[in-house]
Amino acid sequence: QVQLVESGGGLVQAGDSLRLSCAASGRTFTVEGMAWFRQGPGKEREFVAAITWNTNSTYYGDSVKGRFTISRDNAKNTVNLEMNSLKPEDTAVYYCAARWRPTLIVRSRSVYDYWGQGTQVTVSS
Repeated sequence: QVQLVESGGGLVQAGDSLRLSCAASGRTFTVEGMAWFRQGPGKEREFVAAITWNTNSTYYGDSVKGRFTISRDNAKNTVNLEMNSLKPEDTAVYYCAARWRPTLIVRSRSVYDYWGQGTQVTVSS
């Protein structure tokens, strides 16, 4: 099992920046990749960003490309999401996810085995 705990959410204004962190614990040696998803009010959970362990490749959703950056800190077993130029439409609960299976389908919720509880990000206009 892998446990994930998100932190760093909050209330910010449009144009501000925010940094989310996801701390992984447990059988972290089984993790092949991690990702961030988000779910806005009345919306489905959508892909935000992903990172793959073996190649350190990163992937982004179209709506955040160029504004968000995903990175990992191996020493701390942490994945971070740096969010810049935030917009009101970025308001959502942000979830961290981890998977143990190798795959190229990193944007799909179905390939992730472990999920955090989520952290709220609210962007005011």
